[in-house]
Amino acid sequence: MGGNEALPKGANWLTPYLTVEDPGASINFYEKAFGFNRGNVMEGKDGNIMHVEMGYKDTTIIMFAPENAWGSTMKTPAHSKVELPINLYVYCENVDSIAKQARGAGAQVLMEPEDMFWGDRITKLLDPDGYTWTFATKVGEFDPSKMPPM
Repeated sequence: MGGNEALPKGANWLTPYLTVEDPGASINFYEKAFGFNRGNVMEGKDGNIMHVEMGYKDTTIIMFAPENAWGSTMKTPAHSKVELPINLYVYCENVDSIAKQARGAGAQVLMEPEDMFWGDRITKLLDPDGYTWTFATKVGEFDPSKMPPM
């Protein structure tokens, strides 16, 4: 295949695929908390949601399915009681606004918005399924003098 024929329109080359408890509730949460928009929603023969794609700006940002979908044994971080060693980092226009909006939609604010030495203002949020999200707005440039000791 030549060009971008291998990549669906609006997709990224890397898209996180999450496991959620309730896809319908997750759609509502991500719309209200983060301003994501609903993309493709696939229902199984029983009418239950089996796959969801959600976008942000002009691209697909996440996909997700319910626990145990498609024969898997995957659980959400909240149900497996495992803190994931990753977080999802998303740039936005106004990190302070996202933190306020997310809190109002039920996200736990793990870190209030703060300017970081690498030039981003960030907030860390925990969604109902136990995924950690970092939202960032570029507010400056990397300043090595502000870098904490390692």
